[in-house]
Amino acid sequence: MRTATVRRTTAETSITCTLSLDGTGTASVSTGIGFLDHLLTALARHGRLDLELCCTGDLHVDDHHTAEDCALVLGRCLDEALGDRRGVRRFGDAFAPLDEALARAVVDLSGRPWPEVDLGLKREMLGGLATENVGHVVRSLAIASRSCIHLDVLRGANDHHRAEAAFKALALALRSAVALDGPADRVPSTKEVL
Repeated sequence: MRTATVRRTTAETSITCTLSLDGTGTASVSTGIGFLDHLLTALARHGRLDLELCCTGDLHVDDHHTAEDCALVLGRCLDEALGDRRGVRRFGDAFAPLDEALARAVVDLSGRPWPEVDLGLKREMLGGLATENVGHVVRSLAIASRSCIHLDVLRGANDHHRAEAAFKALALALRSAVALDGPADRVPSTKEVL
């Protein structure tokens, strides 16, 4: 089973996360930030990842530490669950619409972290989550998972729709990238290592 559990406790957050790459999309997410829960649940559901994530954070300060640290822990889980990445497809891409919004995600499980994120969000907040932290979550996920993630929203007037479409596109691209469709003894790289 390609699963991982990561626990991380700092002066700002306490997080436990368990991730299975070969799941059904079952999610139990509790971060204290409703919109972050919504986005991570969509990521799990549409990526067919089983995800349990529980965070207690210093929300009396603001949402930044909780959002960032949840993404870092989830990224570490993804990296650990992938192991040496033998047999994975490695690359994934997807588009996802949500009403008027359209998002595009391209993923490479390259072992080289690189985030390119352009969501075009204009509101200050989405529920209890600062919109600047929506992109920051994706950037932190890319870095901690050692993945190259390009994520952009091509159109959309409603920021809730833009953010949710982005996470759904990312979910679909990850689902494709983590799929086992190559020789189980081969790393999908001419370098023979990712």
